[in-house]
Amino acid sequence: MEGQPVIIKKVKKGHGGGHGGAWKVAYADFVTAMMAFFLLMWLLAMVSPEKRAGVSYYFKHFNIFDKSGLSFVDPKVTPRISLMDDQAIGKPELSLQIEEEEELALKSGEALSEHLKKEIEAKLSDVKDQIIIDTFEGAVRVEILDKETGTMFPLGSAEISANGKRILKIISPAIIASDRKIAIEGHTDALVFAASHKYSNWELSTERASAARREMERNGLPPDMLIRVTGYAATEPLIKTNLYDPRNRRISILMFYQYKIKDQESVKSNK
Repeated sequence: MEGQPVIIKKVKKGHGGGHGGAWKVAYADFVTAMMAFFLLMWLLAMVSPEKRAGVSYYFKHFNIFDKSGLSFVDPKVTPRISLMDDQAIGKPELSLQIEEEEELALKSGEALSEHLKKEIEAKLSDVKDQIIIDTFEGAVRVEILDKETGTMFPLGSAEISANGKRILKIISPAIIASDRKIAIEGHTDALVFAASHKYSNWELSTERASAARREMERNGLPPDMLIRVTGYAATEPLIKTNLYDPRNRRISILMFYQYKIKDQESVKSNK
């Protein structure tokens, strides 16, 4: 209408609103995460396979109910070659020494494995098919398997058999002479105790591992060689296709060839 002022409204077009810069924050978070990921990959590539195996074993097998905890940062059980890593930064001669010690530790583990195999072949030939020796994540592992008749323990019992005592008596000297930290594990099959709700394969496997420990200590095993005594029930079967296979009932003894007793004594004396 005539005489009324003309109002002109200006409208700004664009990606307005409070969320206009939100994508930048999300993108920055993504880039930071990718940088951290690639840094982690690079660090893992710089670590020796033996040390990666030790860290992997710790996180896979850590248990707050263990007899004693295994920690890769605990100076009482940290390998000497790992303690030297900080000192080796910028010192090629120490880095070379570390590599040599790691190679010697690996050869020591292989030699221990071969020695045990010869002992079993010579003195336990009648049950050698029930004893498996291999290397496992930085350790030499001895597994004593059961049969239907019970090689190590009667069915459902934690009372070690005469045959089980004989096996442990023969292999104990080689394990003790290795001067390495060891772990003892008990495993069962998937059979359950129908008559009792208070006693299960968890208790049975743990008590069997402890029975093996006591027998080895009678054979001269120093208690300070032990880092862990654990029962796994039927959670880690050897025969995965048949959880009721009697060979799943077994005792596993792991000797960590990167953990040497006398090296830990030197660490204590330097404190």
